[in-house]
Amino acid sequence: MEVVFCKVFVLKDLRQITVIGLGLLGGSVSLAVERCFSGVKAVGYSHRAATRRKARRLGVASEVVDDMKSAVRGADIVILATPIFTFEQVFAAITDALHAGCIVTDVGSTKVLPHRWASRTFRRAVRYVGSHPIAGSEQRGVEYARDDLFDGALCIVTHTKQSDGGAVALLKGFWSQVGCRVELMSPAGHDRVFGDVSHVPHVTAAALVNASKSEELKFCGKGFMDSSRIASGPANIWTDVLLANADNVCRGIDRVVAELGKLKGALDAGDAKVVEKLLERARRKRNSLISYKMNKRELIP
Repeated sequence: MEVVFCKVFVLKDLRQITVIGLGLLGGSVSLAVERCFSGVKAVGYSHRAATRRKARRLGVASEVVDDMKSAVRGADIVILATPIFTFEQVFAAITDALHAGCIVTDVGSTKVLPHRWASRTFRRAVRYVGSHPIAGSEQRGVEYARDDLFDGALCIVTHTKQSDGGAVALLKGFWSQVGCRVELMSPAGHDRVFGDVSHVPHVTAAALVNASKSEELKFCGKGFMDSSRIASGPANIWTDVLLANADNVCRGIDRVVAELGKLKGALDAGDAKVVEKLLERARRKRNSLISYKMNKRELIP
């Protein structure tokens, strides 16, 4: 049986962090590394030459390289910030270039599939742990990257029984260092929760916009703009997210349809008490959520 010895890294040991994918999130991770980790080289890679040129011009990394394998050589941590259905291909492409003890993570918003792909691809000396910083916007592109994007944000780190404990601990420290509040979850638990609080809201916002007539939208107020903001997210990215978590999203859609059905039934019956009860329940739940987020400093009063 092969015995593999892997160095157990702590934050002070880090020398190079590589980010694959230099959009809003990837560029922001690289900038945060440069701001928060003195002496650590941030290496960036994008498959688009135009993005690499722009990233160099904006100075989002210590070094932006043209080849993905070259980018990950010598890296202590590799962070994927590409669309989720590219992960399996990227894992396969970089595995031979990673040194023993390297930690691979990502910033994707679904986690069951990445854990499955990593377990099939990486040799034992490479440790995979999932990451999901809850930060960003409907904007995309390296020109929107910010070094403070993760300040005060929640980051979920996902692990299984097979995950390396040292790698999990180091990533908790890494995300804390760039400003996040970190919580641990299983991949399946993560996908269930974020199906409800992230993925279903996106499809609901998209459905709200699509259900509205274009000629009437110009009359909408701030409420509609607030409710539909996330529908401006990039369609190709969100298509991947939804397909990667389809079962949880479909169950969530069923629950939203059921709630709409309750309101529709009460309105059809002219039952003001039921309508008010449903609206009041939502108002109280949201007010409790706002109080919680303010106490966690995730919202500014």
